[in-house]
Amino acid sequence: MPRDYYEILGVEKTASPDEIKSAYRKLARQYHPDVSKEPKEVAEEKFKEISEAYEVLSDAEKRKMYDQYGHAGINGQFGEGGFSWSDFTHQDDISDIFGDLFGSIFGGSMHSRPRSGPRTGESLRYDIELTLEEVLKGKEIEISVPHMASCPDCNGTGAKDGKVNTCKQCGGRGQVQSIRRTPFGQMSSISTCPSCNGKGKAAVEKCPKCRGSGRLQKTKKVSIRVPAGVQEDDRMRIPGAGDAGYDGGPAGDLFVVIHVKHSDVFERDGVNLWTGVTVTYPKLVLGGETVVKTIDGESAVLKIPAGTQVGAVLRMSGKGLPKMNSTVRGDMFVRVRIDVPKKVSEMEKELLRKLDETAGTGDKKSKLKKKLGI
Repeated sequence: MPRDYYEILGVEKTASPDEIKSAYRKLARQYHPDVSKEPKEVAEEKFKEISEAYEVLSDAEKRKMYDQYGHAGINGQFGEGGFSWSDFTHQDDISDIFGDLFGSIFGGSMHSRPRSGPRTGESLRYDIELTLEEVLKGKEIEISVPHMASCPDCNGTGAKDGKVNTCKQCGGRGQVQSIRRTPFGQMSSISTCPSCNGKGKAAVEKCPKCRGSGRLQKTKKVSIRVPAGVQEDDRMRIPGAGDAGYDGGPAGDLFVVIHVKHSDVFERDGVNLWTGVTVTYPKLVLGGETVVKTIDGESAVLKIPAGTQVGAVLRMSGKGLPKMNSTVRGDMFVRVRIDVPKKVSEMEKELLRKLDETAGTGDKKSKLKKKLGI
């Protein structure tokens, strides 16, 4: 299981961006392969681990997704093989410590990708609420999702009629290089082009509809199938249904979070359900049958064994909720209560007094009948 990013950097989950940056710089000095006392392979792996953690926690959007969904929320930000140095976009944050050593250690791969350029859009969250009856059968739902869509007038370029020119300052590379003196000697530093923000291209004229952003606020209908058996806080991922990407990048995802309404009749325990039934004292003593409501909306017959105690729990197999992606259902457990009438007739009072004198004494039937006067 992947390690917690906050643990890797040694910071609290409430850490500020400056605290996260400071923690990373400290660890970078310790584990950079050129200065670490650890074996080179160990240092490289550790340095990559802390850089991955910093890449996520130093980015507000990535950090938000990680806090909400853990590693699953940011997997789409990296390639199929996970984090690589081409995914690291914060080399400038520590360039004053190591200059271009990053490029020399890792073959320049870290500098091969602009800080901006095509980027994945933000992922979105949408919460829905279901009843237990809907959990039983599953449900088709159409939801309206506010999101950022690619501007149709400029095709997401942010330029009027889609007309862009190669950036003159960086020559289309999206990066500019500068050389300066540091305590380590003369170092080459590569940073995002300030003129085009790393795109390598600049709009001839900004698109008037999206004002150069390349995206517009819209609402779209999304149909989802919620499977039977879902539980509280389960998440469904709809790929590409989030905000549109930047500069031609892919759209983010939509995460639908499930909530289950409280029921006045049933209490859920995983796939099992709990409910109650009220019966009379004679039925507890003598046994019999009673009718119980099930989650299916139907009534089922529950057998009451003779001598059942108040508070006893009786089991009805297969009357619970289904397991996810399975036809197997849990059970329903019925807690027995007694029905004590608030008003009784004088004759009933007399019978109850006589019954109280003989209940549980083991008297023969003839003696019981004599006491009851029957």
